[in-house]
Amino acid sequence: MGRREERAAEFHEFAHAAGPRLFRTALLLTGGDWHEAEDLVQTVLARVFASWARVRRVEHREAYVRTALVRAHLSVRRLRRSAERPVAVLPEAAGRDGDPALRVTLLQALARLSPKDRAVLVLRYWEDRSVQQTARELGLREGTVRNRSMVALGRLRELLADERDVLTAR
Repeated sequence: MGRREERAAEFHEFAHAAGPRLFRTALLLTGGDWHEAEDLVQTVLARVFASWARVRRVEHREAYVRTALVRAHLSVRRLRRSAERPVAVLPEAAGRDGDPALRVTLLQALARLSPKDRAVLVLRYWEDRSVQQTARELGLREGTVRNRSMVALGRLRELLADERDVLTAR
């Protein structure tokens, strides 16, 4: 097996292992849009594959790729912001255990946050990243991450205030 085939096999192994975690992050970043999350992961993995000779030497590859995922998402959101029009169709929900009504309620509330606030909350509370890790992955100052976390959580509480019956019916 040649060097190119070895690198391709190494990338395939990485993508197979990290793919589900990257998809879950993408799903949360996209507000529960299954198809957009798939496209986001595929786009990022294609870019990573094209640069695998360099990326494979990174100590924390998955964190590096997750950072690329978040940045790609924010970049897409910036480009689409002027062309997007909200519709009344709910996004397709991920197939996980738990209360579907709660999941839809939380995804809808997350989707109403700004992309950067959503990215901060996803990394901090879903991916369980520290303030320092989140700041590094998003290219923000730690104080900005703390502030965005506080403001975004407050906004999420406001958005979910009318949904207390769904949140407490477990």
